[in-house]
Amino acid sequence: MADYKMHILVCGGTGCRASQSDKIVETFKTELEMHGLDDEVKVVATGCFGFCEKGPIVKIIPDNTFYVQAGVVDVKDIVEEHIIKGRPLKRLLYHDPATKSQVTDTAHIDFYKKQVRIALRNCGFINPENIEEYIARDGYAALGSVLEMKPSEATQMVKDSGLRGRGGGGFPTGLKWEITAKEKSDQKYVVCNADEGDPGAFMDRSILEGDPHSVIEAMAICGYCIGAGKGLVYIRAEYPLAINRLKIALNQAREFGLLGNDILGSGFDFDIDIRYGAGAFVCGEETALIHSMEGYRGEPTVKPPFPSVSGYLGKPTNVNNVETFANIPVIFNKGVEWFKSIGTENSRGTKVFALAGKVNNVGLIEVPMGITLREVIFDIGGGIRGGKKFKAVQTGGPSGGCLTEQHLDTPIDYDNLIAVGSMMGSGGMIVMDEDDCMVSIAKFYLEFTLDESCGKCTPCRIGNKRLHEILVKITSGNGIEEDIERLRVLGNVIKETSLCGLGQTSPNPVLSTLDNFYDEYLAHVNDKKCPAGQCKDLVHYEINANACTGCTLCFRNCPVGAISGEKKMPHYIDQSLCIKCGVCFEKCRFKAISIV
Repeated sequence: MADYKMHILVCGGTGCRASQSDKIVETFKTELEMHGLDDEVKVVATGCFGFCEKGPIVKIIPDNTFYVQAGVVDVKDIVEEHIIKGRPLKRLLYHDPATKSQVTDTAHIDFYKKQVRIALRNCGFINPENIEEYIARDGYAALGSVLEMKPSEATQMVKDSGLRGRGGGGFPTGLKWEITAKEKSDQKYVVCNADEGDPGAFMDRSILEGDPHSVIEAMAICGYCIGAGKGLVYIRAEYPLAINRLKIALNQAREFGLLGNDILGSGFDFDIDIRYGAGAFVCGEETALIHSMEGYRGEPTVKPPFPSVSGYLGKPTNVNNVETFANIPVIFNKGVEWFKSIGTENSRGTKVFALAGKVNNVGLIEVPMGITLREVIFDIGGGIRGGKKFKAVQTGGPSGGCLTEQHLDTPIDYDNLIAVGSMMGSGGMIVMDEDDCMVSIAKFYLEFTLDESCGKCTPCRIGNKRLHEILVKITSGNGIEEDIERLRVLGNVIKETSLCGLGQTSPNPVLSTLDNFYDEYLAHVNDKKCPAGQCKDLVHYEINANACTGCTLCFRNCPVGAISGEKKMPHYIDQSLCIKCGVCFEKCRFKAISIV
């Protein structure tokens, strides 16, 4: 094996691959070969680095030089300047927006400073398609140590760690394993939930793309602890890269004797198969997921019995999501006390979030439990894009709530987020600014829930339809004040009477916006105005004749010809033709157009 003096790590996650990072890898290899450096410098396609806003990302080690927004055209310069001459290519270095200085490594980039990477520990560092690189990072060491323990002893370590399910429910992981272990059956199953249906969420996908062996190892450990011989990964078919890398990893684990019969000579037999989902949000609920794997319609069932008692094919089944499993090997490798030292009393460890929306640093982050929303949004996220004012943050995806500026110092953990009207969820975090209408936001999430509802129970199927109709009525200018109270009453009924977690949490965006942005609802129903100017039926655009210079920019960009006027003379908008697209408002350089 070649003794490489340098490694070039290139982000190989889905986002960066969409920007040709795979071509960057191949171009690096070609360029290095041309210079006779292919035996000295190794190019590695890794998983996601997390800083999606600045991708594709290239990192050079051992000096840890961090290049952002790299392209195929930059490869030649990186090789000639950095690899050959030993000088960093300054134009691709990260520019700190506060200090205006160039930053060469991640240790000095605000986006990374407060992160603690446990579940994402190998993402962006190893080649996910090479099991030897995972093993070099203590991979499968945890499985080896667990196989020398009693199953009950290993399960107790998971219980003692305080790890809670990262899929949204937050149920104690070790306790779930213990319950399943106590069931008597000729066959048990370990299921990994990789469905991940929240809009804008890509935590689980990134782990499977960047470090699939961590999940495989954890599933084997779980299988040993509960007495299961079979594992199943339920993953949505829209994740082709994650599926491909998972298949490669499974085959490699079998070749190395880490899956299959008599694993590591212990007498323990365990293997894993893949099951595909069609992208139904409701199949993130464990009983609906199990029904889908069995070939039935993905609908939840009343619990009990819980899957730990009667799950896949009626057998005891343990279901955890990808991120939960990714934490397991570290608990055994670094110890329970180490893991418990991170996070809060009731929420140990870290949480991965997909930070998106109106924030400067969009990306995948992993932070210790107990960090505040303010730190995430303004320190790691770099604040609000375009210097706009922060308005709200949605945590927990469609099932979560919208929190305001008064909640920014709320520590992020399971209990605190629920206390302020939201939830952790699987890890979606969408930031909104002053231009967002919270009534429209509530309507948007409810539209998603309507599309994704399985329709099995009346409160969710019919109740959410009625909620949506009221919101449409309000945003179209036909609402009355009594409609606001109807939203609250109906929302609470749906929460209390729906069958599964999807229905029970579906009114959260409506109820949280009612609690935190009541004045916006009143403006919509009483004043027939949308303060944010987003509800088209409640706004129209006007040109201030005194400010208009007659530059014709609005006239030339109007898609429906609703603007008229002579050059260098004030223009006019024909309201009967205007479709309220806002193009004129965006294009005007003289602030002559206002939203009324």
